[in-house]
Amino acid sequence: MSEAKKTITKAKTVKTTKVAKPVVAEKAVAKAKTAKTTKPVKAAKPVTTEQVVVETAQDEVVAEKVTKTLAKAGKRSSKALEEVAEKQTKEDRKASHEDEDAKPKQPSQPTRTRDERRGKLFQKSAALIEKDKLYTLEEAIALAKQTSHVKFDASVELHVNLNVDPRHADQNIRDNLVLPFGTGKTVRIVVLTDDAATAIKSGADLAGNEEVLAELDKGNLNFDILIAIPSLMPKLGKYARTLGPRGLMPNPKSGTVTTDVNKAVAEAKAGRIEYRVDNTGIVHLMVGKVSFEATPLLNNVQAVIASIKSNKPASVKSNYFKAVHLTTSMGPSIKVDLASVN
Repeated sequence: MSEAKKTITKAKTVKTTKVAKPVVAEKAVAKAKTAKTTKPVKAAKPVTTEQVVVETAQDEVVAEKVTKTLAKAGKRSSKALEEVAEKQTKEDRKASHEDEDAKPKQPSQPTRTRDERRGKLFQKSAALIEKDKLYTLEEAIALAKQTSHVKFDASVELHVNLNVDPRHADQNIRDNLVLPFGTGKTVRIVVLTDDAATAIKSGADLAGNEEVLAELDKGNLNFDILIAIPSLMPKLGKYARTLGPRGLMPNPKSGTVTTDVNKAVAEAKAGRIEYRVDNTGIVHLMVGKVSFEATPLLNNVQAVIASIKSNKPASVKSNYFKAVHLTTSMGPSIKVDLASVN
């Protein structure tokens, strides 16, 4: 009996100890709750207007940074936006100062014509010519001699505008002729030939083979016409870049490459001229000097007109001559009536 009582009392003590544990836990939770409720609550600080402004400014800066980072290139890049802003500020500044810097406009002078900008002597000569009038060849020659105002013996020039297109081979007009009364110009002639004595006797200023090539090697081009025989033309090949641009290279079409040296020299001395249409379809050439009489000048002009007519291309069906002008060196231009030319 004593042992049974002992076991019963042990069981009771175990039960009491197991039940006591939740009571302790409840006490701890209650203490914690009371501690939370007893702690003083911190009051929220009042928000001022300055803090709101600073925060909005910071938000705007952040937004600008976002837009700048999004646009790395092009019109919305940071560099482009800065340039637009600078340009706008300049325009605003300029607009603000326009009223202050406004000045009265100066009266503008009308642009003078080309004849009005010329010299006094030219204007005096040009006053003798009626602009809208067409002159015959005889009247134009007489007026050209009268309107020459220079102190030297001026050249009389003929300019013929043709209805041709030089880009076509058959319309690239080119020829040479001997003027009946010469050009009035002293011509220096050099002949590249093996028979130097005959060329000099016919009137050449310099003739020979090695002598002429030696002058060309030195760069001495103090001559107006170079005549060569066909067998010696290959020797002039290395001088083509020097002679060609100056119009001194011998050419069979101009009569400067020939075996008859005496005839070529005589024609050059007599006044042989070469003409060629330019890229605008105009022929420019000299027909004499102002010191010539009217009749020799008229004969020279008529010879040139006849030569140009003889070279009329078959493809040109309409009017061959478009305009003809006669003038002197540094003198005014005179319109020629086409009826007196045709």
